[in-house]
Amino acid sequence: MAGRDLTRFKHFKQQGISIKFGRFSQKENDQIRKNVKEFLSLTGIENAEKLLFTCRYPEEKETINRLKSEFLFSEGIPRPWRLIYYRARKIFDPNNYKGRYTKEEKEKLKKYHAIHGNDWKKISEIMSRSNLSVAMKYSEIKSAINYGPWTKEETQKLMHAVEDVIRKRSKLEAEKSSSEKSRRNLSIDREKLYQKLPWTEIETKVGTRYWRQCKQKWNSILTNKMSRGQQLYKGTKGLQAKINLIKRYLSIAPTNSLNASLFRDVPRAYVQAKFYRLKVSCVPLWQRKTFSEIIDYLYDKKLPELEEKLKKKKQPLGSDSPSASQQKKVFQLSEIFDSSEDSDN
Repeated sequence: MAGRDLTRFKHFKQQGISIKFGRFSQKENDQIRKNVKEFLSLTGIENAEKLLFTCRYPEEKETINRLKSEFLFSEGIPRPWRLIYYRARKIFDPNNYKGRYTKEEKEKLKKYHAIHGNDWKKISEIMSRSNLSVAMKYSEIKSAINYGPWTKEETQKLMHAVEDVIRKRSKLEAEKSSSEKSRRNLSIDREKLYQKLPWTEIETKVGTRYWRQCKQKWNSILTNKMSRGQQLYKGTKGLQAKINLIKRYLSIAPTNSLNASLFRDVPRAYVQAKFYRLKVSCVPLWQRKTFSEIIDYLYDKKLPELEEKLKKKKQPLGSDSPSASQQKKVFQLSEIFDSSEDSDN
């Protein structure tokens, strides 16, 4: 794998193209589909499942692996080969598109976990679901989970769990201080407050909510803290925020890659959640539309309506999100985790 990447990376460097990591863009996903289609045509392998999930076809494994070593499907994508391979597996795995789990499937998942433990590969084969799917679903159903409004106790547990994780990740616990005041005034970069947090670990510490609930609640709390309690999506501010959201997403439509610096001091996931609500409530048959088609509809149909509503309320249309240079880059932990404030909002 390393040898393959070395040759490819040299080629990209000669073209002045940087190697990418992180979320795949729509353009890259389309390129993967194109490359896999050409690979299948070139090698005679019947379908993408055989190419990417060779272990499911033991009688053809040797032949397919030989073809894999001779041909590549990473053409035109400046990323490590292994990451492209993993992404292709996610795109083409038919077990990723099985819909919601039935009550019977959930009971079977509990049963198989009792037998096989965390051997998600084994369980996924039995249930014909992807490894990630069965692991995440089990995380949701393994214990009694609360729904609805969070209690003050649950919110405090979440705050403490996230604070503990962030302190450990930043190695802040090693910086012993003689006073609680100076210890709580430690600073942290804004991205570290929400990026790549270990949500399954946080879920375990909270105990009564599954990881996705914890993540959504934390994004809500963090948005409130970063915006100093301003109601960003209420009233006229809400209209302006939706207008800004559509305009900003229009600027990224060709890549489908959200630049968090285009928005306020709020977590990326919070912005994505607001956009999801907007498209679900405003775009007919949005599930059948591409990302670009959704943006075009919002821009052509919804944006004029929102601007007219805002105009009637006699509010300026020109106020956009603060620039990246205006955004607060660093927060004191006391600003985010001050126990004297009521965080259950």
